[in-house]
Amino acid sequence: MKDRLMQVGVASAIGAAICCFTPFLPWLLGAIGMSGALGYVYRDDVLLPILALSLILIGVAVWRSKRAQ
Repeated sequence: MKDRLMQVGVASAIGAAICCFTPFLPWLLGAIGMSGALGYVYRDDVLLPILALSLILIGVAVWRSKRAQ
């Protein structure tokens, strides 16, 4: 469980960071035909909280693994 928690946290942090700091998200949404949703999703008030929550998730996973030892 803890290992899976760390994997989900790292994957979501990497995904949010890539979408937040590079123009990857407009290309992706344009490629799948959802470029109309770009105005709602590609904002800092959406992507930065996702990044923060995933970093908190990583912190919880590390804390649980340290506590179990």
